[in-house]
Amino acid sequence: MIQFRVDENRCIQCEECLLDCPAGVISMGPYPQVINEEGCLQCQHCLAICPTAAISILGRNPEASTELVGNLPDPARLATLIKARRSVRRYKNTDLAPELIDTLLDISSHAPTGVNNRSVLFTVVRERIVMDRLRNNLMNRLVKLKETGKLPEGRIGQTLGGIVKVWQQEGKDIILRGAPHLLITSAPAASPCPAQDTLIALTTFQLMAHAHGVGTVWDGLFMMALAACPELPTELGIPKDHLLGYAMAFGEPAMEYHRTVQRGPARVNVVK
Repeated sequence: MIQFRVDENRCIQCEECLLDCPAGVISMGPYPQVINEEGCLQCQHCLAICPTAAISILGRNPEASTELVGNLPDPARLATLIKARRSVRRYKNTDLAPELIDTLLDISSHAPTGVNNRSVLFTVVRERIVMDRLRNNLMNRLVKLKETGKLPEGRIGQTLGGIVKVWQQEGKDIILRGAPHLLITSAPAASPCPAQDTLIALTTFQLMAHAHGVGTVWDGLFMMALAACPELPTELGIPKDHLLGYAMAFGEPAMEYHRTVQRGPARVNVVK
């Protein structure tokens, strides 16, 4: 049940909900009504577009939503946030507040997904003590694989072999960069757009983290390590039928950047 409700005292019969419904399941008679609940995408466009907060769906109270007027970011500041984003590879030896991690994940759950499937799973390491255990576990596996000649062939194996060497000689963590936290996104492989959904969710997390002063790094080396240790995702609690999106290490930065970099112009192909 989608619990579509209309407050007739507030509804002005503007038909905006009908016109904006991507599934076309709303009709007027004389107030809005859903004519096909199974076809509803549960996107809440109807709740968001109603100018008088007359529509409730999925049991949501429209008054609990944030009003957009006066609350959207300034475009120039948002542009600075995007251009100032850096890959952080040095972190303080402290945990982020659990409440902050929860906030970042909850906001990231608003990222768009194909057909509003909303099946992205956020697998997170919330404590440094757990991260240290994961780090040692991972490196011990890679050391054993190297010693037995079982690292993957090609560039991945060569890269991981070099990482193991640095770990053994210097105790330096190149894969997780000493970060106190890790986030992996995944989604059921059978969902409409699992690869795209997981990457969009992680990008959303990254920008919101940056806005809170949290450093992040897209961890391609960890993804390489997963290729060498394919059993690890299951051990981390990720369902076997999930497609892995990507991994991101994050935490409080141990440095401060002072200005944006300079890039561009954008590479553009104009269709005529």
